Amino acid sequence: MTSFASLLTEVRACTLCEAYLPLGPRPVLQLHPNAKILIAGQAPGRKVHDSGVPFDDASGNRLREWLGVTREVFYDPEQIVILPMEFCFPGSGKSGDLPPRPECVSAWRKQLLEQLRHLEVTLVLGKYAQAYHFGESRSSVTELVKSWRTYWPNMVPLPHPSPRNNLWLRRNPWFEAELLPSLRKSVSEILVR
Repeated sequence: MTSFASLLTEVRACTLCEAYLPLGPRPVLQLHPNAKILIAGQAPGRKVHDSGVPFDDASGNRLREWLGVTREVFYDPEQIVILPMEFCFPGSGKSGDLPPRPECVSAWRKQLLEQLRHLEVTLVLGKYAQAYHFGESRSSVTELVKSWRTYWPNMVPLPHPSPRNNLWLRRNPWFEAELLPSLRKSVSEILVR
């Protein structure tokens, strides 16, 4: 079995989909085998590609608010893993960023997840990560997130925290009223263990 450090070095040097990346490869992830919380996201945006820091954008601000954690806690890899479905910025399309490419999942995801033996909860953001973690299904993001209690406390489906989802948040007030208080409480309890 590959050691954690050498696996992470390989991932950070990955160029598998270089030919398809408009800004070139720059894998962005945060990982440590002792972490208890996994954020399974979709793919870094352009701003994150530029900074090399996961969720270093408006989506990250909202996500930290949802979790009730500071930047310091959020960026502590021994507490929180940030593992998107694609590690590099996939490019922009007509209505936002392109979907994650499949190369990262097939090359790295299983190996990286095997390193995380202390996880207590996986937070699954958006439809691409949800399709992987919950299985391909016909249910929408809204239906899956509404059924969050079915998977609680080990898996939590969440909408993507992007500002593009402001309308979704307004149309689904139950999310802030019911799910987020439970999520903040759970995250707080996990982090003090």
